[in-house]
Amino acid sequence: MIVKVKKTDARAKVPTYGSLSAAGADLYAVIEGNSLTIAPGETAMIGTGLALEIPEGYVGLVYARSGLATKRGIAPANKVGVIDSDYRGEVKVALYNHSAIPQIIEAGERIAQLVIAPYLTAQFEEAETLSDTSRAGGGFGSTGR
Repeated sequence: MIVKVKKTDARAKVPTYGSLSAAGADLYAVIEGNSLTIAPGETAMIGTGLALEIPEGYVGLVYARSGLATKRGIAPANKVGVIDSDYRGEVKVALYNHSAIPQIIEAGERIAQLVIAPYLTAQFEEAETLSDTSRAGGGFGSTGR
């Protein structure tokens, strides 16, 4: 599959995969100056300097990079970002600092990963009843530990 990438900033880096079997491609920070500090409990909107042409029937999903999340406490504020196939603006990542110390994001640093995935569009139909299942209405934690 080809995903066209347009640089909206000359400093932008095209997404890259860290290994041959990686599902997510790294997204890189484009910021003014050499670095940006995110205070504890704060969110910063970080640009990538890229716009994408995701094929119809696919979506771009922006996930945390495991190293940033587990070692530094930095992850997307919205948990998973959704880039629809008809969006042509700059891809930005809202990074939230979950840690107790300020976190510095360097220009060009890998800040998130992008997964391109197919999706189905559902047609929702209102109903008076739903089919029975063994789980029924059991929710959070109902199926065990």
